[in-house]
Amino acid sequence: MDKLTHYRSVSELHEKSGYPPPANPLISLMTCKELMSYSLGESRFTGDFYMIALKKIKSGYVLYGKTKYDHENGSMVFMKPRQIIEVSNVQFAEKGFVIFVHEDYLSGHTLHNLIKQYGYFEYEINEALHISPAEEKIMWELYDKIRTEYDQNQDEFSQEIILSHIDSMLKYSDRFYKRQFIDRSSNVSGTTVKKFQDILNTYFQKGFHKDSGLPTVNYLANELFLSTRYLSDVLKQETGMTALEHIHIYLIKEAKNLLLSANANISQIAYELGFESPSYFTRLFKKVVGQTPGQYKEHHIAVAK
Repeated sequence: MDKLTHYRSVSELHEKSGYPPPANPLISLMTCKELMSYSLGESRFTGDFYMIALKKIKSGYVLYGKTKYDHENGSMVFMKPRQIIEVSNVQFAEKGFVIFVHEDYLSGHTLHNLIKQYGYFEYEINEALHISPAEEKIMWELYDKIRTEYDQNQDEFSQEIILSHIDSMLKYSDRFYKRQFIDRSSNVSGTTVKKFQDILNTYFQKGFHKDSGLPTVNYLANELFLSTRYLSDVLKQETGMTALEHIHIYLIKEAKNLLLSANANISQIAYELGFESPSYFTRLFKKVVGQTPGQYKEHHIAVAK
């Protein structure tokens, strides 16, 4: 495996890749036409910067997370600092752009915290944002505004103006991803939530919880070939609840059934469901139901009488 290189600055990435020095050491903008005559750093690298890119790949691939990106249509990808990126024999199509933004460029700006709330920086690269021609036009208009400001003699207003346009680009991306989630639900046979529930049912039916404990979001995401963040965001869009909330609801439904149909005590039910301790089971049950398991059972026994 090739060595892993870490870039502390955008300037360092430019130098290693053979690009001209950036106009600002903390931020860099390039079109794919400009990139076509250069390599992209080492084949495996990390950096202290975010990457926002709209691109088409003619050949080769980019590996980010666990999966490869080799989509030939226009897509946007978002990479966070210190995430390993692997590039192999990539040739970009001419129409596209790449923006590198160092963490320090965001210091003191609202985007410093806001950017961490955009879940798509946690997605696998095969979960890229596939945009329509109209959406691509919006992104190019924002890029051109950023580029105009970047190429001028930067002054005290430049950073705020550039970041405001990047902020708009990220907000539009969030909107377009919501559209993609809806399209995914309507076009794929069986919604994500149905597949999610099926895997959850199978986990308990086969008794995996007895050996491995409670199912995790990571396990379910892997079974669906999705990243954990993408899975939760899709479920949130479809149902209003995250993956973890769906797991909790499933567990509580099973717990209610056992409380009312079995003679087992609270501790036995907790361990039967795969909880590490009865106290965790009790806390979760009360959080979701508003009553402890004991109170819930007593209430239903009293009502039945």
